[in-house]
This record gives sequence, C-alpha cells and structure tokens, in this order.
Amino acid sequence: MLKLHEHIRSLILSVIDFFYPVFRRFMPHQTYRYAACGGFNTLLDISLFFVSYNFIFRKSPVHLPFITISAHIAAFLAAFTVTFPTGFYLSRYVVFQETSVTKRKQLIKYFVVVLGCLFLNYGFLKLFVDVFGWYPTLSKIATTFFVVIFSYFTQKNFTFRSAPARA
Repeated sequence: MLKLHEHIRSLILSVIDFFYPVFRRFMPHQTYRYAACGGFNTLLDISLFFVSYNFIFRKSPVHLPFITISAHIAAFLAAFTVTFPTGFYLSRYVVFQETSVTKRKQLIKYFVVVLGCLFLNYGFLKLFVDVFGWYPTLSKIATTFFVVIFSYFTQKNFTFRSAPARA
C-alpha cells in the first residue's frame, strides 16, 4: 500500500510540477501546487455537484425519515463525501509536505476547517438559490470562490502550518 501511495504521489507531483515553469514568475511553488490541487478538487466538486443535482437527485428534494433535504444541498453533501478525502490527501502529500504536525492532528484540524467550509457552502447555497433565486450550479460556482479563499488561508496558517524554526 505504501508503494502505491508513493507511486500516486510521485505521479501527481510530476504532472503538476511539469507545468510550474510557466507560472514560476507569478507565484511561489507551494501556492502553485495549492492552486493546481485545489483547482482539480474544485472541478471535481462542481462536476460531482452537477451530476448529483441533475441526474442522481433529479432536482427533487430528498426525503429522509425525519427530514427533507433540498436537491442542491443533497448534491453538495454527496460531492463532499468524495472531495473531503481527496482534498486532504492532496493537501497533506502534495501541497503542504513540510510540516511537523502528525497526520492525526492534521486530519482533525483539516476536518475543523472543512466544517467551516461546509457551513460557508451551506449558507451561500441557501442564500444564492433560495433567496436570490439563482441556478444551483451557478450558485455552487459562486460559493466556491468564497470557500476557496477561506480554505487556502486557514489550511496554510492553521492545518498545515510548519513549526517555526528554533534558534
């Protein structure tokens, strides 16, 4: 399993870093990797949202025994079940490799930040779809803009922060 992990990680790094020379003048390497990994995970999230909303939930509310969930919220939660572990893997092993924090602590911190992202997603989707009347997929894209900014700064400065060097 470790060999598979190393192979996947190396493959991802070589694909991402292949394009870095084009962006070297504009951004630091870590920021570029975050943008590439985050961009992939964001596209995956929006794609899964679109497919879930339109084809799995068919734009209809999801009726559970004690609650009914609107289709756009159900689609967002379905996409989250895939993009949460994918995002953690990419952040931990591709973007923020230089850290002294254990995997367990990082996962807990990552989960706390992702909970914040969940609340932001939920709030913005409710606002854009239910209050403003926007289309759900367009609302998801607009929501993503705000969530990505929040996520980058909290992941960099909280979840995957490197310990300061001791003198």
